[in-house]
Amino acid sequence: MTVDSWRLRIQHKSGMDYAGPVSSSYNEARMWPRNGTRQAVLDARVEVWPPARTYRYEDYWGTVVTAFDVHAKHEALTVTATSTVETLPPGDLLDTGFMWESLTQHVDRWYELILPTKRTGLDDELRAIAADIKGAHATPQAAARAVCEFVRGEVTYQPGATGVQSDALHAWEQRKGVCQDISHLTVGMLREMGMPARYVSGYLHPKPSAAIGDSVVGQSHAWVEWWVGRWTAFDPTNGVPVGERHVVVGRGREYGDVPPLKGVYAGPKSTRQGVEVTITRLR
Repeated sequence: MTVDSWRLRIQHKSGMDYAGPVSSSYNEARMWPRNGTRQAVLDARVEVWPPARTYRYEDYWGTVVTAFDVHAKHEALTVTATSTVETLPPGDLLDTGFMWESLTQHVDRWYELILPTKRTGLDDELRAIAADIKGAHATPQAAARAVCEFVRGEVTYQPGATGVQSDALHAWEQRKGVCQDISHLTVGMLREMGMPARYVSGYLHPKPSAAIGDSVVGQSHAWVEWWVGRWTAFDPTNGVPVGERHVVVGRGREYGDVPPLKGVYAGPKSTRQGVEVTITRLR
């Protein structure tokens, strides 16, 4: 790692309360950061309450999944993931000269990342806008950056404006949403141009000038990656390249491939779902 790297400790606590005793639940947590070329996981663990035996595996998209069943009666479930990750500054965003014609040679390779999904589908208006942006730029890389600027300029980031079930069209119609919506819209427009694009989930340290040792309320976050001969990562919500403040947990076609916590259970309805993310810059 270079001297410009950051070391971050992330604690992500997620859970729910029930209206009465739950007899059993079956769960998957995607809260374990990934090792990659721009980040190294130094330590990670996932703890469950009530206590349960956990096992880990990588899913189809390469995300680490912590799976567990709880068979003791319980009225609340809490999952706490704690990790230490070293991250690097943004990579090279320069245009490599990869041309539109070259994308057609890789359709089969990235087919699943070109198709629209439930949350990334577009309407006729957005398809026309995507076509105009594509036509105005000589290379996919330039067009991708233009899409990010367009979406950020048109859709206002507003916490609480939408829920996890919302989609790109919902955010577009009301011109506001959260990072998930902005990423879904961006991914949908990139794919409309024929560009392979991924939805990325993880964490964001909110302060670019964070002091070492300070703990802050962080965020579960989402951003995008597109393929132009190599993968390029960008955060359209904040209009910045993905760098030392970002920690990757999972990648997929959309949010449905990488939810932090999902499961099924036998018992009364859930009365509360809570999420707390604390991030500390260690270096």
